Amino acid sequence: MRTRPFTWLSALAGLALFLLLALAPGVTAKATGISDAAEALKQGPVYVDPGARSQLSEADEKALAQKIEDADKPVFIAVLPESAAFPADSVLRDLRTATGITGLYGIRLGDRFDAGADRAVMPANAVQNVVAGVDTPGTDAATQLNNFVDQALPTVNGTAPAGWSSGSDTGGANTGSLIALATVLTAGGAGAYAVVRRNRRKRAEEEGAALDKLRVVVDEDITAYGEELDRLDFHPSERGADDAMRADYERALDSYDNAKSAMASAQHPHDVRPVTEALEEGRFSLAVLAARREGTPLPERRAPCFFDPAHGPSTTDTTWTPMGGSAREVPVCAADAARLADGKDPLVRQVETDSGPRPYWEAGPAYGPWAGGYFGGGLLPGLLVGTLLGSALSTPAYAAEYGGGDFGGGDFSGGDFNASDFGGGFGGGDWGGGGGFDAGGGF
Repeated sequence: MRTRPFTWLSALAGLALFLLLALAPGVTAKATGISDAAEALKQGPVYVDPGARSQLSEADEKALAQKIEDADKPVFIAVLPESAAFPADSVLRDLRTATGITGLYGIRLGDRFDAGADRAVMPANAVQNVVAGVDTPGTDAATQLNNFVDQALPTVNGTAPAGWSSGSDTGGANTGSLIALATVLTAGGAGAYAVVRRNRRKRAEEEGAALDKLRVVVDEDITAYGEELDRLDFHPSERGADDAMRADYERALDSYDNAKSAMASAQHPHDVRPVTEALEEGRFSLAVLAARREGTPLPERRAPCFFDPAHGPSTTDTTWTPMGGSAREVPVCAADAARLADGKDPLVRQVETDSGPRPYWEAGPAYGPWAGGYFGGGLLPGLLVGTLLGSALSTPAYAAEYGGGDFGGGDFSGGDFNASDFGGGFGGGDWGGGGGFDAGGGF
């Protein structure tokens, strides 16, 4: 007997039938546990467990969800009861794993609150600061969650998941409207799928071109760092070497290996950020090692030199005005600070563009992940405001065009994320009010 071949139209028809059954009034099952919370968050930004309904009214829930949807940001809020179904020491990690979508996750567990974010969406220090700002004992859930969302949204990168439907409320949907929805889905499915495929191909081509540009710059950075290691001429067994020096040197070597490995496996522009993060970490380790060997005070942990991160950690901040922009404070190395004080131009990192070599901040949005790894998502926009790269980073289209990464979110990642960044749990361990995440940020 011949079977009917699978088609996207038949799949959409099946989806339409699912909507009729799943969204019709009176057939929704009572939600319990992490899996149900995760499924709900795939459909919308706010989930309130039935056992925690007294904490947040339906009206407040809808208003909070609407605020997040209007901002088109990958922010997920869960209001959960303290119970065995939501273990405090792993609930955030468990929920992020089950949802499988990059984003900022905030959880109100009983009367406690904590949050975490994928590093592609929000730096760890920014999450910590926002959590600390709203983690006030005795604050009701509606006030706390709204304050959290209001403070976080300007910093969150990326766009909301495609599965969300702004303003949707299936609780009051009638059968007639669901049938109409099913009809539209089936009739328009073939055309919609063709558009999706075309957009995906275009996005893949743009990402490939952006990654090719980045690969040239990053390979230069890795080579330059390797040369620094060679010039160091440090031997763990040399006279005067101690355990602290050997640990600094080991971190510097690990950073080199991590950078090479991350670049070798990079498939999207946002995969470049871990490479430059590793190089920034390595150069700081070298600076600390140099101070120990010379017997001078250990350097403060600062951002790298803005004009060229390969110059190493900055030593001071100075006022700088980009062409056509406004003055702002930027971190600079000692050499560039001296050049500026003498009235000379700093030594700026140039990259190749269609119009010839240009400073990286005037070379287009492809260099966002490269710069983001050095400076972090929270610091970078302020440094680059008024520049070509800064203007690109401020647009919602940036994440979609260049694959998220430092400024992306809302993409499905499944279990492929850094689980160690989740830390411990509510009220202790590595969490402690939003703290304890790796310095690199994220889940």
